[in-house]
Amino acid sequence: MSEADSFIDEVNEEVRREKLFRTFRKYGWIGILAVVIIVGGAAVNEYRKASALAAAEALGDSIIAALELPGAPARIGALGEIEASGQVETVIELLVAAEQTATDDPEAAVATLTPLASNPDIPAVYSDLAAFKIILLGGESVTPELRAQLLDRLATPGAPYRPLALEQQVLTLAANGETEAAIEAARALLQEPQLTRGLLDRVTQLMLALGAEIGDVAG
Repeated sequence: MSEADSFIDEVNEEVRREKLFRTFRKYGWIGILAVVIIVGGAAVNEYRKASALAAAEALGDSIIAALELPGAPARIGALGEIEASGQVETVIELLVAAEQTATDDPEAAVATLTPLASNPDIPAVYSDLAAFKIILLGGESVTPELRAQLLDRLATPGAPYRPLALEQQVLTLAANGETEAAIEAARALLQEPQLTRGLLDRVTQLMLALGAEIGDVAG
């Protein structure tokens, strides 16, 4: 390669560098801004996650602190002062109802649970739990008609507390003196899938107490 060719190559290289430098000066800030936005956005997301986690931990700590107070009335008061929304608020209401039950005030517990049991906007696992607790608590406000209505709803196929609702229906028939109907309902209950051992034992013992034959119970 001649000296002239070498000189031309050097000039071309310098021109390319100059163009690159000018391009960077003109548009390089866009790339820098993009990096800042990406990094900054990630930082904001991390901050939001950290803030949400801190808020959740604080809320959980306040619930635990309320439940550790001595005496149900104090626990009820502390739970009532906690500000929450969504499913957490629902859980707090269920905890309040449990504490009201502990104070031998079933009517207050039923009053707390009733709005939850009829709320279509909360998950069925919570609203149905509230309904089932109402059934167990009873009281003057829980009429036989309301009890039957709630049990029919909870006994719907696929409902989370269907086996327990069917058991309560069996107990209701037995309490009303409808022995044969109770035995038939208990036999049908034993055919339900995924029954717990405790429920199986209770239903079996009830059938025997109602006078069912051992073969009927086993079948």
